[in-house]
Amino acid sequence: MAARRTSASRDRRSSSSTLRSRAASITSIRFTAIRRTTTVRNSSRSSRIGALALLIVLASGGLTSAHRRDEYLQAARLAIDPDRVEIALDLTPGIAVVPAVLAEIDLDANGSISAAEGRAYSDRVLSAIALDVDGRPLGVELVDSAFPTLDAVVNGAGTARIRAVAQMPLLADGLHHLRYRNAYRSDIGVYLANALVPASDRVTIAAQRRDADQRELVVDYVLRGPSSMSARRGLSVGIAGAFILVANACWRTRTRRRQ
Repeated sequence: MAARRTSASRDRRSSSSTLRSRAASITSIRFTAIRRTTTVRNSSRSSRIGALALLIVLASGGLTSAHRRDEYLQAARLAIDPDRVEIALDLTPGIAVVPAVLAEIDLDANGSISAAEGRAYSDRVLSAIALDVDGRPLGVELVDSAFPTLDAVVNGAGTARIRAVAQMPLLADGLHHLRYRNAYRSDIGVYLANALVPASDRVTIAAQRRDADQRELVVDYVLRGPSSMSARRGLSVGIAGAFILVANACWRTRTRRRQ
């Protein structure tokens, strides 16, 4: 949605030096706490996830710093749980598109992004994102957002961060398909989308499929119910118990022979 334009309030769009002179502070808007998705069950799993997270951070940092000046980089990370999907979206405008982007955020042109402006812009971005599982649309709700200083934005290093969540319907065990599509500012946008390693043992990512522009990501994943997980744990405990009984019987037999 295009913001209103006046000659007095938009002079700063044609001059980066004027933008740099405006003072602005980081605005953070928080609504509810987003559940952590980095829980691990053992050290080997922790090491694997840690290494993958490091690669994602390094790749994201390199892509953010290397994106073109006339593009609006929009990088999404999806965390799939049995009952919900969490979306982390990083938005980084190139220097050449900063005026157009700021026109949509700083509506009163006072050189600062207020909580209300940040929330309104975040809702506008999320309204252009479609999410569905097995063809069933999911409602995407804003969790929190944080915006950088205008100085950082003008220099091409300012990243706005938006976090959202969508509740999953009750799904049966088996293969499912989660589709994410971002249609926000397709005129200047470039896109990245990835699914994170699930924190829950009940979810296993089978495949990720993207279109050429990475505006759309389809994640194939397998969901296992609590009963199947309990059965696996029960089987493991049963095997361990049987092993202990056999070992104890062998020990008693050896003891009797020695006597």
